[in-house]
Amino acid sequence: MNKRLLRINSLIRDELSNILLREVEFPESVLATITRVEVSDDLFNVNVYISVIPDNKRERVFEILNKLVYFIQQKLNKRLRVRPIPKIFFKKEKLTAGAARVEELLEEAKKSD
Repeated sequence: MNKRLLRINSLIRDELSNILLREVEFPESVLATITRVEVSDDLFNVNVYISVIPDNKRERVFEILNKLVYFIQQKLNKRLRVRPIPKIFFKKEKLTAGAARVEELLEEAKKSD
């Protein structure tokens, strides 16, 4: 991946983080984090990987994100100076889901001792 794409990934991650923090309301006691951003080589699409804690709220968070994707896209369009502006696709981060499951198993093991 070239330097320009890396800079654009970083810029989009930062801007989307701010938008999600200030503009999107998630259920109480839910932490939604952008773990990584991957823009396509042609800059037409961007995959935004999201991890959700607690894991049982993941589907609800993605319902909210997919419902608000056009609103979030408009906010991003106003903030970016790159052209074309990539279309956002939210993806579930599978790496952190595995870590959450391990954490859950460790908690269960502690309780059974």
